[in-house]
Amino acid sequence: MTTAQPLVSHLYFGDPRAHVFDGKLYIYPSHDIDTGAPQTDEGDHFDMHDYHVLSLDRVGGEVTDHGVALHIDGIPWAARQLWSNDAAYKAGTYYLYFPAKDKQDIFRIGVATSPSPSGPFTAEPEPIEGSFSIDPCAFEDHDGQFYLCFGGLWGGQLQRWQSGTYNPNVAPEPDADQPALGPRIARLRDDMRGFAEPVREIRILDQQGNPILATDHARRFFEAVWLHSYNGKYYLSYSTGDTHLLVYAVGDNPYGPFTYGGVLLTPVVGWTTHHSIVKFQEKWYLFYHDASLSGGRTHLRSPKVTELTYRPDGSIVTIDGSR
Repeated sequence: MTTAQPLVSHLYFGDPRAHVFDGKLYIYPSHDIDTGAPQTDEGDHFDMHDYHVLSLDRVGGEVTDHGVALHIDGIPWAARQLWSNDAAYKAGTYYLYFPAKDKQDIFRIGVATSPSPSGPFTAEPEPIEGSFSIDPCAFEDHDGQFYLCFGGLWGGQLQRWQSGTYNPNVAPEPDADQPALGPRIARLRDDMRGFAEPVREIRILDQQGNPILATDHARRFFEAVWLHSYNGKYYLSYSTGDTHLLVYAVGDNPYGPFTYGGVLLTPVVGWTTHHSIVKFQEKWYLFYHDASLSGGRTHLRSPKVTELTYRPDGSIVTIDGSR
């Protein structure tokens, strides 16, 4: 079962990242606008300029749009394209992690802070040292340690970092018989403003323990990494990109390796989807988006939510994205 109606209809928002702060749900989406930029596989038509924060007291209740939380004009190092962001809370401060292209047109990940979960947020003057690519996911483990996962192919530039440094050319994905590129992860420093360790690649394996291959577009990582825990296990979920699926894999620690578990959400209206998973008021929910409100215009998306169900063995029941 899915919720057919978008959470809001006054503006377009994609990539909803949900968290529970102060007993309320806060959603940190991308703010989609139509700039007239041409549609390309590099995602040039996703040319967002700011972030809003949404909140609600209960699923199905009224949604509050708190307005502009951060604008690209307030980010000294950023040039364009504020893509999917995420948030975390520690010791009285809220942290907003976001990707943007710098003045050299390279995606980096920045951080901004606020005393309120709804912002406004103040950006640090420089991106996180050692960061690259897109789609940050902030994860707090049971021991209070925070991690940042990130990465995305094609326009997300992850394939351009295969040598360890940025390749300005359009670098291809690995050969078909090679392991697919995995998302990246690093533990955050105590001040939450940088990495406490070198960035690592997360390995995703099939159920026989072999790496998911680059040619396996129905299971390989593409973008939209999300990490959460359930019943002592860690769940890594992500978009497969050009096959339009949300899938998940399960592991024993945040670094992996993770074993592929199945399809989380079947294709929605639009090119692909992007999500988060959160427990709220004793139920689990999947936040995602589609382009049904805009008539299928892939860069004008709307956030939605549906309940998520685990089976007794820990597997997740597939949700029909067409409903």
